[in-house]
Amino acid sequence: METGLFVTLAIGVFVGFYVQTVIGFGGSLVALPLLLFGMELPDAISYLSIFYFFSSVFLIAKEGRNIDMKLILKLALASVVGVVLGILVLAFSKPIVLKKALGFFILTYVAYTLFWKKRIQLSKSGVLSFGILAGFFSGVFSTGGPLYAVCVENSVKDMRIFRATMIALSALVTVTQIPVLVATGLLTFTHLKLSLYIFPVFLFAQFLGKLTFRKINGKVFKIFLITILSISGIIMLF
Repeated sequence: METGLFVTLAIGVFVGFYVQTVIGFGGSLVALPLLLFGMELPDAISYLSIFYFFSSVFLIAKEGRNIDMKLILKLALASVVGVVLGILVLAFSKPIVLKKALGFFILTYVAYTLFWKKRIQLSKSGVLSFGILAGFFSGVFSTGGPLYAVCVENSVKDMRIFRATMIALSALVTVTQIPVLVATGLLTFTHLKLSLYIFPVFLFAQFLGKLTFRKINGKVFKIFLITILSISGIIMLF
């Protein structure tokens, strides 16, 4: 096992799933730029899909009662279609092009968060379109969370229900993503083997994230997250 790969994966998983546990999405936006220092994009997506599966099992067990199931069912088919299309693009596109596209996507999300003050209002067809788009970005980059957040914000006002529904959508994406990654040859037993070594790091990130969620100062955490994402996006572009 290469020490550099192990350290890169450990850092990426810890930081990404700490953020994921605190706010319910955004983990891959933070983790991917870190992981890409030591591996190619398809490998990074494969590792993230494994840990998203672990994360979904843990968090749904805790937050299941707060999930908006009507919204999940509404987005299910659109998400599956988007994820499959996204993974096909991941399998057959050039990594350098996808890396720059990821940087652009991250910076676009940062700009939206900072400067777009009005909540986007979606019609029923708009929600489905965003569902396909979110699934697509989940398939390519595991970064559909911000787009899913727009969908969920249209239906959910309570923070706990919002977080739980985002976690459930992440689980839906992962259940679709893993079989397709395996079928395309992107996810292998080697990824699973190394992931088991990193599993204690993942558990610690979950533990720390839960503590932070209980005591979080939302404004401070948002500033911290936006700063990290901005730096990550710029690195991806150059």
